[in-house]
Amino acid sequence: MPDNKMIEEINRRRTFAIISHPDAGKTTLTEKLLLYGGAITLAGSVKGKKTDRHAVSDWMEIEKQRGISVTSSVMQFEYEGCCINILDTPGHQDFSEDTYRTLMAVDSAVMVIDAAKGVENQTRKLFKVCVMRHIPIFTFINKLDRDSRNPFDLLTQIEDELGIATCPMNWPIGNGVDFKGVYDRNSRKVISYTANGGQREVESVEAEPGDPCLDSLIGEANHRQLSEDIELLDGASDELDLERVAKGELSPVFFGSALNNFGVEPFLEGFLKMTSPPLPRVSDKGIIEPTEDVFSAFVFKIQANMNKAHRDRLTFMRVCSGKFTRDMEVSHVQGGNKKMRLSQPQQIMAQEREIINEAYAGDIIGVFDPGIFSIGDTICTPGHEFKFEGIPTFAPEHFARIRHKDTMKRKQFVKGATQIAQEGAIQIFREPDSGMEEVIVGVVGMLQFDVFEHRMSTEYNVEIINEGLPYQYIRWIDNEGIDPKKLNLSSDTKIVQDFKGNYLLLFTSEWNIRWALEKNEGLLLSEFNKN
Repeated sequence: MPDNKMIEEINRRRTFAIISHPDAGKTTLTEKLLLYGGAITLAGSVKGKKTDRHAVSDWMEIEKQRGISVTSSVMQFEYEGCCINILDTPGHQDFSEDTYRTLMAVDSAVMVIDAAKGVENQTRKLFKVCVMRHIPIFTFINKLDRDSRNPFDLLTQIEDELGIATCPMNWPIGNGVDFKGVYDRNSRKVISYTANGGQREVESVEAEPGDPCLDSLIGEANHRQLSEDIELLDGASDELDLERVAKGELSPVFFGSALNNFGVEPFLEGFLKMTSPPLPRVSDKGIIEPTEDVFSAFVFKIQANMNKAHRDRLTFMRVCSGKFTRDMEVSHVQGGNKKMRLSQPQQIMAQEREIINEAYAGDIIGVFDPGIFSIGDTICTPGHEFKFEGIPTFAPEHFARIRHKDTMKRKQFVKGATQIAQEGAIQIFREPDSGMEEVIVGVVGMLQFDVFEHRMSTEYNVEIINEGLPYQYIRWIDNEGIDPKKLNLSSDTKIVQDFKGNYLLLFTSEWNIRWALEKNEGLLLSEFNKN
């Protein structure tokens, strides 16, 4: 039977991802949440042009240079009795696959929207992934300290384009240089803010809407507009229904400015009250409850060379049930139920690490990986083996032939390409019966080629030659025992293998796919690897 302390620890966990379109302020919001949790004392500059401080969650060198997040970061901190695990995801659309895997490891998501731009392309894509997994979504409409769209128009756009109802938890007063603060709908009080350079403590004054001092605090016009908005909100907006929130049908909405700390702390406090502790997970043996006595976790991310001095490889696991203790024996299910001890489990603050002695359902731990784990692997208590649902991979959309410039560095080339592929950042293929002098690399977005080239150069000291290929579509051959060389294929279709030996076809157009299916009766093709 699970003990009371374990249940108490699990119930105070909150594990969520922050998602957004690039430049909506996602990483800045993450920094400010860490600031309130006491995990850092000074928030980093995401742009990094005139300062040596960079966002804590951006640890990779190319992220600091470009001011973007291209890999998921994991951070943990304590706040008012809750143990919070934040997963900061890549905002750039080319790295949506990493974001997708990260969303498999969380219990809720915070969607950051730029108040001037509204719902953007990447927001739509990430939202669809959340809906697919029925993840509760909380919305933070950011950058109210800049000229913004009408808040009612923003809510309407969210509802129309994303198909989810909204419930404003607070309401902005003015915007841009005239941004005066927010009205908290729960306490029915106006919280007026004064910009102070984004430090943790923000000067604020609370007043009720009817208070005469509001005219001097926020201005007569803003006071009059606020009264009209409150009347409209109370009569027309959806009421907060936590059951609908849990099903992903209703999104609580908060307004503020992460850069200047307007509304960040009220958002954090409100979010923690509404979001849930760790949720059950589906396995091939049924539903696994987080408070079960059996320890279980699954791999959702692999990252090599986080510490350049050690050239190591870390595997990130989401603990799904029970309690993990340092040096406990676990079973690697996909490794043939091989028994092993995870002797140096770590919690990560971007590139900073701390050895831990225990972790509970909802926590994210990093373990040293000698190259045995793959994305989606299940780890659990020996004698209680099962598998969690797998993590599908995105089909690459861009392909290039990659080879090394220096023939003396074949070993480094093979190691670098293989390790980066195992992380899921790229997918590697090769022509049948060929070696590793050159490989075909497939990626979801073109920027991934830049990151691959940068990492090969800086982490493995290998300069590569990138030759773009015309292929746009990839399909796995599902037929067992088929000889691909005997297929009737168009001249611009290429046969390749992945590193598990599966055969695939690369096509330049959908017409070529139809040709292959029509000319080869019984041929079975799929967009995802089912192994």
